[in-house]
Amino acid sequence: MIDKLKKALLLGALLGIGLNGPAEAAKKPAPQASKKAPAKHAKKSIKPAAKVHAAVERKAVRKVALSDIEPGRLALYSASALVLDQTTGQPIVEKHPDTVTPIASISKLMTAMVVLDAKLDLQEVIAISDDDVDSLKGTRSRLPVGTTMTRETAMLLALMSSENRAANALGRHYPGGLPAFVAAMNQKARALGMNNSRFEEPTGLSSNNVSTAHDLARMVTAAAQYPEIRAFSTTAEARVDLNGRLRDFGNTNALVKNDRWEIGVSKTGYISEAGRCLVMQARVADKPVVIVLLDSVGKMTRVGDANRIKRWMESTGVAHGKRMA
Repeated sequence: MIDKLKKALLLGALLGIGLNGPAEAAKKPAPQASKKAPAKHAKKSIKPAAKVHAAVERKAVRKVALSDIEPGRLALYSASALVLDQTTGQPIVEKHPDTVTPIASISKLMTAMVVLDAKLDLQEVIAISDDDVDSLKGTRSRLPVGTTMTRETAMLLALMSSENRAANALGRHYPGGLPAFVAAMNQKARALGMNNSRFEEPTGLSSNNVSTAHDLARMVTAAAQYPEIRAFSTTAEARVDLNGRLRDFGNTNALVKNDRWEIGVSKTGYISEAGRCLVMQARVADKPVVIVLLDSVGKMTRVGDANRIKRWMESTGVAHGKRMA
């Protein structure tokens, strides 16, 4: 009996080893495989992960870009936006319209108004000097130091092609120089009710030139009263004689060349702190409107936003008084 019990225990032990042995054997190589596998897997997973991430982002962008065709919806890439009905004075589109932000070269509209308000001789010849060279951002210019032009030509180039040296020269040749000119800019802003705006220089290169969409709508409305600003800011291209050499300049706003747009005033702006900016006085859906787009991401998204606004107004009944919340 005892012998049988010993045999049974021995047989059980042998069976236990036989059953557990393969399981342990399968487990032992696993750590080695797991050490090698991550390295190979990591190398392969970089590209697929990037592709998945890119696909997700592209899908999100497409969804946002197309949502403006849905009834009652409008997707804009600009951080601040305002569309103002000039007939009623009521906003049609609003997106953070009271956010104070740098406005870059939109400042040049104020520069032009101050020059014109002073009734300075537009045919007087002024010169580009070292003082007009951008030492703040290091931007380039097609106006070398020593270039001479009439005040009228300088205003054209400042408004049409956003030439910083031309704008600075306009301020520098103001009675009292740049300090008096900047003071006049801020005085004009206060007179227009631009209570959240401040100007530090005439070009917009300084991020301390700040405003809001609401304030800029006031400025654009005022600028539209000046025939010179309307003509110069919407000139598509011009050939200018600079020191006996003809040079071609183009408008920084591609929409002025678009037959589908009827634009009365136009100005673009860009510095890194301000993003891409665009203001216009235009006729959209049979309405005179002011469009302000500030801090738009991407080089062409301000133009895209303007086109989306135009399509939205024309297709959703806004022309008949419908207002977007």
